[in-house]
Amino acid sequence: MNKNLISQHTFSLLITMLLASVLFSCSTPKVSQKKAKQPDSTIAVDIDAAISADEYLNQAANAEPHQAINLIISASQKFIDENNLAKALWLSEQTLPLAEDQLQRDQLVLIKAQGLLQIGNIELALKTLQQIKAADLLSPPLQFQYYQTLAEVQHQRGLNLAAVDARLRAFELNPNTTKIDVDTLWLTLNQLSQWEIEQLVSNKPPQIQGWQQLLNFAHRFGYDSSSFQRYLSQWQREFSQHPANLLIPQLMNEEVTFVQNQQNIAIILPLSGRQKAAGESSQQGILSAYNNAENKKLHFIDSNKVDMTTLSQTFTELGINYVIGPLLKENVDQYLAQTALTLPTLLLNSPTRETLKEQHIVLSMNPADEAIQAATTLSQRNFRHPIIFSQKDNVSKRIAETFASQWHKITGKTPETVYINGGATMQNELKDSLGVSASQARINNIDKRIRQKIKTEARNRRDLDMIYVVGSPNETRLLKPYIDVNISPFSNQIPIFASSRSHSDNADKSDSRDLTGLEFTEMPWILPSKQQNQPLKQLIETIWPNRSDSLQRIFAMGYDSLSLIDKFHMFKLYPYIRHYGQTGILKLNNNTVLTRSLLWGRYQKDKVQEVAMAQTE
Repeated sequence: MNKNLISQHTFSLLITMLLASVLFSCSTPKVSQKKAKQPDSTIAVDIDAAISADEYLNQAANAEPHQAINLIISASQKFIDENNLAKALWLSEQTLPLAEDQLQRDQLVLIKAQGLLQIGNIELALKTLQQIKAADLLSPPLQFQYYQTLAEVQHQRGLNLAAVDARLRAFELNPNTTKIDVDTLWLTLNQLSQWEIEQLVSNKPPQIQGWQQLLNFAHRFGYDSSSFQRYLSQWQREFSQHPANLLIPQLMNEEVTFVQNQQNIAIILPLSGRQKAAGESSQQGILSAYNNAENKKLHFIDSNKVDMTTLSQTFTELGINYVIGPLLKENVDQYLAQTALTLPTLLLNSPTRETLKEQHIVLSMNPADEAIQAATTLSQRNFRHPIIFSQKDNVSKRIAETFASQWHKITGKTPETVYINGGATMQNELKDSLGVSASQARINNIDKRIRQKIKTEARNRRDLDMIYVVGSPNETRLLKPYIDVNISPFSNQIPIFASSRSHSDNADKSDSRDLTGLEFTEMPWILPSKQQNQPLKQLIETIWPNRSDSLQRIFAMGYDSLSLIDKFHMFKLYPYIRHYGQTGILKLNNNTVLTRSLLWGRYQKDKVQEVAMAQTE
């Protein structure tokens, strides 16, 4: 409502009625008291800490209309500060139609969003914030308030990348930055995976170049104090005015070194039985990384022949101080059920029933993490209408569902998912999904109605701008050409992306031209890249030229696991420690699980190459 559309008298009357109803109505809304974390601080316009919300309302009763609205806004903000959320929400909602200008409206929207955040209505708080279309045009105090609120909303929604982006923007606008603020931001940045940092940099938040370089040095060299200190000095020379300089003395004084004591490592793998091949592949990976290390002694234990209840005694007799494994899920649960086993343990699979304890770290190969990375990365590239083609097996379904869920969380839209059967029905299912069958049916209908022969060609749907494929290498090699031939020459080519399930290192040795243009996520060991240990990869391919893709991945996991023992305690003490391994860039999350950042590869005619996935402008 705008006062230009009503008389001054009527406008004043509306304000008077609003103020009169405050004492009677704003105490009646019943608001859920589920509390979310409040932003660290707020900056509102013209707020006096010594004046209560009720006093602001009393002042508004005797003020001119425009000033009265400003005083009501101040009262609404005060109700937030006083934790009177029901009154704040009611008053801001009732005052919004009376706002005379964009400034007043934006202030009321922010207050409403803050109240919704604090009562735990996170999704509605986000929708409320989205009513502000141009946050960068707000005044600096309101921008600070906006980004701080947005950061907490996105954190509550589990979108760390979006939350940190907003925190960086709020940090830049904070006129009273303290060392505590810098420490908090540093800890928050270190919760991001490598792929999230790359996406964050492409968003270009303030001061990101300095933060990125400091993170890079900490991740790569933080495990070695002497090297780290040299790189920190280099960073100081390059970014002498950056706020993160407040962190440097503390980082330089942290004595982080590899564990040098004798390591007697028990390694629990299935070295017999039907999973013998997987156990031996992991064993070979560990031995390839071992290279006769003087401070390590390895003790391999067959999980199919050991009694888990006697492991504690066995470990004592062998002087074991670290454990790698078990590899199989059922063995992991059996191992964790033994309360006497308290040694630092790098588990090679996630438990299904038992709970992790402080001495446990899991090296996760969870395919759902890959789907989250893909959905987040691709949603930053201005795609708006993706479609998912997935096989119907349980793992493919889980990847497809995770991708769709993450996409919806970020964009508010759920991608269409089509589960494809293999074999002869695949092409027809694909045509139906792309709208080609419907187009052909319309053409056939026209041909029946007219006698003259018209040159026609079926067209695909125009509302799709991206395809994500979840399937085996064989299915993908059938599906990709079907997609290509069913895209109309009159429309733009639809880019196709895939999970690592679609990529086969062995199949790449044959003709891969039909996959040209397909982009996919993959671990460094499988994808030719700077991060791949290429001499070792060539040697392993010479020794085992026909090893399956799954066994190659298990080999890479075994190779990484031995190096991870050296960093076992570092991961828990220093959140910036990373491991640049053959399974990916590994970081420890808050659940003591090592999660991976994968690379992106692209088929170019008859070869695969690594590609960068920066956000498009």
